[in-house]
Amino acid sequence: MRMYDIILKKRNGGELTKEEIEFVVNGYTKGEIPDYQVSALLMAIYFQKMNKRETADLTMAMVNSGEVVDLSAIEGIKVDKHSTGGVGDTTTLVLGPMVAAAGAPVAKMSGRGLGHTGGTLDKLESIKGLSIEMPKEKFIENVNKVKLAVAGQTANLAPADKKLYALRDVTATVDNISLIASSIMSKKIAAGADAIVLDVKTGAGAFMKTLDDSFALAKEMVDIGTNVGRNTIAIVSDMDEPLGFAVGNALEVKEAIDTLKGKGPKDLYELCMTLGSYMLILAKKADNVETAREILEDTIRTGAALNKFKEFVAAQGGDPEVIDNPELLPKAEHIIEFKAEESGYVNKIVAIEVGLAALVLGAGRETKESQIDLAVGVVLNKKVGDYVEKGEPLAYIHVNDMSKLKDCEERLKRAFQVTKEKPEHRPLIFGVVTKEGIQRY
Repeated sequence: MRMYDIILKKRNGGELTKEEIEFVVNGYTKGEIPDYQVSALLMAIYFQKMNKRETADLTMAMVNSGEVVDLSAIEGIKVDKHSTGGVGDTTTLVLGPMVAAAGAPVAKMSGRGLGHTGGTLDKLESIKGLSIEMPKEKFIENVNKVKLAVAGQTANLAPADKKLYALRDVTATVDNISLIASSIMSKKIAAGADAIVLDVKTGAGAFMKTLDDSFALAKEMVDIGTNVGRNTIAIVSDMDEPLGFAVGNALEVKEAIDTLKGKGPKDLYELCMTLGSYMLILAKKADNVETAREILEDTIRTGAALNKFKEFVAAQGGDPEVIDNPELLPKAEHIIEFKAEESGYVNKIVAIEVGLAALVLGAGRETKESQIDLAVGVVLNKKVGDYVEKGEPLAYIHVNDMSKLKDCEERLKRAFQVTKEKPEHRPLIFGVVTKEGIQRY
């Protein structure tokens, strides 16, 4: 088999065989095929596209390029949730305890998070003593006992994806739907999930800016799941403004605790209810969305979800006292009001700018080596559609290093848009994609 022939075939619009795709992925991972040839193939794929079978074969070739986590020792159907990224996305911290309290096992392998805020792992490390490093045996034992465990990803999950992603990044081939979908799904499947619920973000703060692209990506990922024997459901949700109020690590943990107590932001609660309902359906703990939602609302009403979070924190060496008393979480030295310069309605909150405002304070990583400040971040005081008086706080800035304040305020100025007219209401959830097809709301 020659790489030249494979490039030529795809350039001319041909369909690659499973063997050809495996040849490329394995050869490139081992360093036997040079960057320039794989770059040429990626560009050919970008223009000529891949069909469903090719995309599924690419996904599985990337899955098999490294370690595949075997979670068969965990009882029940293991459902994983993946979000395509956003700002203030605290869903994992709320969903995990709710779904586990409803009896479905949640075995979550999370990343560190590069960019405007930390990933789930960094957020959890705001809880004193909590460890996300553990041997696989302990991880499995925790899921069987507590029904919930969160651990750091091993370096060897889908290594081919890491290499291909880095190459796509510098060859202008990132935004191809087949390549994005296979990249996301390869990591989820390698992490051992039996079934997957996807939260595909759409809007200004999302990777996919338009609704059509978001639904196309959701459909592509659901098709991959179906083709490789993993039940997959995707919802398309809004990321035009940040989710909830808090953007920052300890601040988001506090917001998650509030939500588990039934006192959280409406949008975060609603999104968790929707995602959680589909997780319960795939885990065969409920037959339909209505029943699933009732079960989840019960876990909040009875305090079962909150207790589950405590149990989870204790099982991973953290201090469960934090859940009763969130004041024990890391706190910033200064809280500064960011005030409205005029009266009117909040017309826009550009999610990515709020994310970057938190990043300049130290809430996220600029590089892999960056240290994160777990206490800092931004807490919104207003959401889109709210009325604000001149001089009233739009947000609160939690800051330790005052030299970073000006930068943060500049970002927030760009994030908030206040107008005289009330903006049109934008839905939180735009639709759901199952193997049967797309259902837009």
